[in-house]
Amino acid sequence: MQGLHLYDYLVFFCYFIIVSLYGYWVYRRKKKATISASHDYFLAEGSLTWWAIGASLIASNISAEQFIGMSGNGFKMGLAISTYEWMAALTLLIVAIFFIPVYLRNKIYTMPQFLNQRYNGTVAMIMAVFWLLLYVVVNLTSILYLGALAINSISGINTTLCMYLLAVFAIFITLGGMKVIGFTDVIQVFFLILGGLVTTYLALNLVANKFGTNGILNGFHLMMTNANDHFHMILKRDNPNYIDLPGLTVLIGGMWIVNLNYWGCNQYITQRALGADLKTARGGLLFASFLKLLMPVIVVLPGIAAFVLYQKGDFQQAMLQNGEVNTDKAYPVLMNLLPAGLKGLAFAALTAAVVASLAGKANSISTIFTLDIYKKKINPEANEHKTVFVGKIVVIVAMILAIIIAPLMGIDKKGGFQYIQEYTGFVSPGIFAMFILGFFWKKTTSNAALFATIGGFLLSIIFKFLPFVMNLSFLAPFGFSIPNESGVYEIPFLDRMGFVFIICIVGMFIISVIENRRGVIPKGLEVEKSMFKLNPAFLVGTLIVCGILAALYTVFW
Repeated sequence: MQGLHLYDYLVFFCYFIIVSLYGYWVYRRKKKATISASHDYFLAEGSLTWWAIGASLIASNISAEQFIGMSGNGFKMGLAISTYEWMAALTLLIVAIFFIPVYLRNKIYTMPQFLNQRYNGTVAMIMAVFWLLLYVVVNLTSILYLGALAINSISGINTTLCMYLLAVFAIFITLGGMKVIGFTDVIQVFFLILGGLVTTYLALNLVANKFGTNGILNGFHLMMTNANDHFHMILKRDNPNYIDLPGLTVLIGGMWIVNLNYWGCNQYITQRALGADLKTARGGLLFASFLKLLMPVIVVLPGIAAFVLYQKGDFQQAMLQNGEVNTDKAYPVLMNLLPAGLKGLAFAALTAAVVASLAGKANSISTIFTLDIYKKKINPEANEHKTVFVGKIVVIVAMILAIIIAPLMGIDKKGGFQYIQEYTGFVSPGIFAMFILGFFWKKTTSNAALFATIGGFLLSIIFKFLPFVMNLSFLAPFGFSIPNESGVYEIPFLDRMGFVFIICIVGMFIISVIENRRGVIPKGLEVEKSMFKLNPAFLVGTLIVCGILAALYTVFW
């Protein structure tokens, strides 16, 4: 039943008070020593522990699009959607081993700073403006709007009011700086995981009860028996969801670009680790990797359980929207079945996920604008106090803009997870190509980087709309095109990203070689083998994660 009981409000109020008071305590404890230091405000330099970094990474990453969107995809396509989470676990380790040492050795604090240091100011400014637009128009708006829709579907509170309340709560946390965000994210993750597990426990029990038994293990076994097609990680070409997750591409193709770009070249994510030393940063990323392994249990299994129950006649009306099944309703439908008190806990988990993501995104917007645009182009002479003040104003302005434009973007019509992937996917291949060659090939030139930035975006658009210009069925025998719902042969999204990435790499190589012969000497980064040496504890943790992933993909292939 939609709506919250008094007990639910009490549980949620406890969560709100705990997060708020702890955040205020962290803020006051460090205020005298660091409030004027911009690096402390934006990066929490030297303050975050490994467990705070790991928790903050997950809290910032998991939001309404996972709870609602991935559960909906679990309902629709099953466990295969978990590839975004499980491949991320492996990606985090790669970032920890190869990316973070380069950032820290070269004292890089923002992604535009990296581009300026490695290439030139033009590339850096183009990308700074682009990232600001992407973060505000796509990411901040989608997190805010989807979060408000999810909370409305559970509590019955007006969607617009939900947006205002979420924005205010997020601003309250963000204005304390990265230190407050990082440490309060530990509490956010606690509620996120505990509340998520409660919903999963309920879902598995409901399945067991539906078949006349009880216990979550029986529920899981019944799900695998009655929805066997929903427990395969690698989809075959005859699967109706192949166009979203095209077979082995999730292991050896475009999924790597999605993850490596998101976890390694994204201010929103890397910012958590850039203020720490290498050992602490790697420890945080390893912790986040372990938490990533758990995420499908929280966000995907409930969706599969809802599918099994739906097939057995439950939720027939609750899942409908405008006469059609809306898979994004799977998670809210289950949450509305929770008893009073536990529903409040799950409600707090969802709110924690949304607020943590909003705070992290707003802080990244503030960091890029203040350090890479305001300090460099608008007011280079600004002191530390003025810089932090401007950063706080940017947080408020960004959130107001998101509130205004979010209802106009049609986010709910596209589906939240697909909305974000579609729009960020137009630029991910080019950005990742620019970063990866910038890291590890000193001969890469600035013009080559511009080609990847602009050319990669244009190529993505061309590949997206190519099926409307020519018939791509000739690619079908090679596995690179498949008919969509309208019968038009198109290249799956992840494969498109792979093609664009390869073209960008080849183009950057050719441009760089030509310019090198003309005497252009690029600015390389400081990179040496000793940077990538691993300590024994991190190596053991890495092997455990890899072993678990190998087992999961073997069992659910």
